[in-house]
Amino acid sequence: MLWPFNHFRKPRTPLRGTIEAIYGMIVTQAREPSFYRDLAVPDTVNGRFDLLLLHLWLVLRRLRSVEGGGALSQGLFDHFCNDMDDNLREMGVSDLKVPKRMQAFGEAFYGRTAAYDMALTEGQEALAQAICKNIMNGENLEKARRVAAYAEAAMIALDGIDEAALISGSARFPVPEKVQP
Repeated sequence: MLWPFNHFRKPRTPLRGTIEAIYGMIVTQAREPSFYRDLAVPDTVNGRFDLLLLHLWLVLRRLRSVEGGGALSQGLFDHFCNDMDDNLREMGVSDLKVPKRMQAFGEAFYGRTAAYDMALTEGQEALAQAICKNIMNGENLEKARRVAAYAEAAMIALDGIDEAALISGSARFPVPEKVQP
């Protein structure tokens, strides 16, 4: 289980550069304009957060099969938590409210990843429904199907790359607008 507070009790990891590279790859893809322009992902703080979570889930799913993937996954999750904490503080959220917001982020992460994992066992339409609910605010199921097709194409692409490319953060996600359901 990924635990959001492990960074308080663990020394800095030598994997820091690797984790930053992978996280940078995730953030870059989640900011891809075509998600917002062509696939109707809401271009809001919540829409961007949910798309970041989708990509984080995709990479964490792939890291399950990598040697040392557990440590990388935990480090990546910790980096995500630190990034969210930093973003909250930059947005002016008070020190007293940050822990509650971080708890909400954790609940969102676990809820969405559980929904996506469950949907994978039920097929692409179930994944589209989960994406519609979590990313598209329950609207535009047709575009959610395209995002689901993209997510499945991304899983295949991530599964097909070698560990060195993944760990270096040089892996590439598919181009969102080119993936068709």
